Amino acid sequence: MLMKKYVLLAIAIVIIYFFQSFFTATGGVGADSLSYFGIASDLPKLETNLFPLGFPILLQLSHAIFQDYFWAGKMLNISMVIIILLFSYFRNFYFRETVLLFTGKTLFFALNFVVSEGPFVFLLYFLIYLFHERFQEKMRSQSFIFFASLLLVLLITIRYSGIYIYLGVAIFWLMMIFKKKEFPLQKDVFRVLLFSGFGIAAYLGFNSYIYGSFIGENLRGAPAQYYPVYILRDLLGVTNVIDPFIGIKPASNSLVSLGFQIGLMVFDLIILSYFIKLFKLKKDSLNVDFHQLLWIVAGVYAITLMISGYFQQIEEMNVRMLAAANFIIFFSFLIIYFKNLKSDQFIFLLGCFFMVFLTLYSLKMPQNYLKNRKQIEKQTSKFSGKKFLFNDERDGDGLLTTYQIPIIKKTFQYKHTNNQQGDIKQSIFGTINPKIKWLKYDTIKDKTQVLYTSELIFK
Repeated sequence: MLMKKYVLLAIAIVIIYFFQSFFTATGGVGADSLSYFGIASDLPKLETNLFPLGFPILLQLSHAIFQDYFWAGKMLNISMVIIILLFSYFRNFYFRETVLLFTGKTLFFALNFVVSEGPFVFLLYFLIYLFHERFQEKMRSQSFIFFASLLLVLLITIRYSGIYIYLGVAIFWLMMIFKKKEFPLQKDVFRVLLFSGFGIAAYLGFNSYIYGSFIGENLRGAPAQYYPVYILRDLLGVTNVIDPFIGIKPASNSLVSLGFQIGLMVFDLIILSYFIKLFKLKKDSLNVDFHQLLWIVAGVYAITLMISGYFQQIEEMNVRMLAAANFIIFFSFLIIYFKNLKSDQFIFLLGCFFMVFLTLYSLKMPQNYLKNRKQIEKQTSKFSGKKFLFNDERDGDGLLTTYQIPIIKKTFQYKHTNNQQGDIKQSIFGTINPKIKWLKYDTIKDKTQVLYTSELIFK
């Protein structure tokens, strides 16, 4: 009976994860998704290394089956959900904890949107499994070295930030050497770092040879100018990595918005304090080295990613950027929480609540994606000669959502960027025809080559 409720929750998760994007405006497709679709549609031609090739290759393999990029991304995501759940169940690898991982913000985001974070955390899950089994001496040394090395290399072919996972493992190895002089997996971890290091260097060397840059650094442009408020937002984003469920981060820099994020930070620090107390209480029954590995990798990933943001043109620290770190910490927390647990009623009900909350929050402005898509599909033949796609409907107030704050009975309006007409049209058309390249800025001199989103009509 205890396991049955998790099986039922796992089935509910699969159903929710499959159907959720049908009721969102863009179907889980964003600007980066279009870039990945574009790279995938260009294969086997190698046009750009702005993003690594791993995710586009997966999309293209899925597209070969479904002949549509929306369905390619959708089925790839749901396949990863099912594989993790089945693997956890049949391998008896923390099934309850794994199911509850899907009720958290990271997997909900990563596997409901067509983004590289999905396959990234998918591979990361199996990397954690390999380290866990080797720490428990349930896996042979040779198998661990081969598969762990392979996964570390594959991570960087999915996201360049995979190098920070590698760095985290390396720092853990060094800390263990200085702390214990010699620990049981010293040689194994060193060999993993050595072999995966060769593989990562080979991939970056391939990039340099083909594209003339290692990670597309010449394509990203100069980093945006940083103001104190953006540094504050990044720091708040990093502290939120400890929170498994709540990752709401308004785009506004108003005092109300920043006050909300600071309040969330205080709540996050309370969670961290509880996590530390829980670990101290159960320390004697845990494999401490394994959890220290997870914490070091998560911490190194979060900190180095934030630092790299000051030198590259990347997003601020949010749920998406810190998905890997949050995923690792949440997994560690759940493993510790369930150790010698007398009753799981609270954590199970909490997971169910946030599964419902995240679903409702993502559908706060529900739309019929497939219906919108059909309307755009009927117009595609008129623009077959276009080479570029530009959203010219960003100016103005756009669609504003009005929210009412209970008790004080105050209202405020907020512009949800992903629900604006131009963004919706861009996402849908770019999915149907990924050969057309979306533009961040309208810089093409020959305007006849550009399809403007205002030319696409929703009835």
